[in-house]
Amino acid sequence: MKRVYLVGYMGSGKSAIGKRLSFATKLPFYDMDTEIERKMGMSIPRIFELYGEAYFRELETEFLRNFRDEYCIIATGGGVAMRKENREIMRRTGLVFFLNAPFRDIWRRIATDKNRPIVQRSSKTELEKLYYDRKPYYLRAGHFKVETERRSLLDITTYIVFQMNRLRGDD
Repeated sequence: MKRVYLVGYMGSGKSAIGKRLSFATKLPFYDMDTEIERKMGMSIPRIFELYGEAYFRELETEFLRNFRDEYCIIATGGGVAMRKENREIMRRTGLVFFLNAPFRDIWRRIATDKNRPIVQRSSKTELEKLYYDRKPYYLRAGHFKVETERRSLLDITTYIVFQMNRLRGDD
């Protein structure tokens, strides 16, 4: 296992958990959206505005294909698991953890987030439909489904570290 990928809907806790996993395991942490923003020299909303969503999705796939070969934690974008190629790359190059958060928790976190283009142009109903449309892809991508409801960030992090160590053969 080279990498640990965190997949799930926007606002499911991928970045928050990723940072904690990095601290707990001493592995570097990368947020895919942040890395794409750095490479492009602009924000995700600006990329969407100038180039559209299809272009952004291609940048995500390019990231997975070409990212440096190292042991690390990667918080993926919310739409990454939609592409079959992305799911295959992640499953082949690392362990994939699907952070399964209920929509009501997610809505509380994303409703006012100005850095999420899809949130800005969609209604709550549309976002909830997208959540349910994407869920089967997260399930296909993940080696593990991590239930986040009523679990602290520490509990979730501890569980993922346990699984990482178990599969590496550590006690």
